[in-house]
Amino acid sequence: MPHQGQKIVDKFSGDTIEFLETAADTNGERITIKWTLVSKGQTVDDHIHLLQNETFKVTAGRLTCIQNGEIVHVNAGEEIVLPKNTPHNHYNEDDQPAEYIQVIEPAYDLDYFAENLFGMINDGIVKEGKMPFFQAMITGQYLDSKTFLAAIPLKLQQTLAAILGPILRVFGYRALYKKYTDIEK
Repeated sequence: MPHQGQKIVDKFSGDTIEFLETAADTNGERITIKWTLVSKGQTVDDHIHLLQNETFKVTAGRLTCIQNGEIVHVNAGEEIVLPKNTPHNHYNEDDQPAEYIQVIEPAYDLDYFAENLFGMINDGIVKEGKMPFFQAMITGQYLDSKTFLAAIPLKLQQTLAAILGPILRVFGYRALYKKYTDIEK
């Protein structure tokens, strides 16, 4: 269960997150995460949040963002808002770490997703920022935060998630695994 002050380290890259505020802390209004990206390049697939806006306040280094296919560099002391329903990504492409504060509004269950994602990365399920297709489909179907891959048409993905989700659950797939988050979804 994500909690204030919790730090999680990607054992492969050294990237870290620290929960400054969780959904429980803010009655679901937002989550706030401090990130330190040591790795270079994309660590997750380009994606779309259907219900949430994200604000990134860079505190050190430089964050690279992709917003609607356009690359934007955000330097220390600057911030960027990536609105809901906008295909995007964010990563470090420099030799120096990128540090930033990410605020996601409203929270839904994205703090649980972040905790779950780091668990899957550390167990080698998510590799080089690529979530396995079946895992992405069950995540899209059962998470309240409704995050989808940007590379697949949204309606097709929602249809596939609705069809595959219940089948994948029979085979043990979950959007959130109790092993990583203390809850299962």
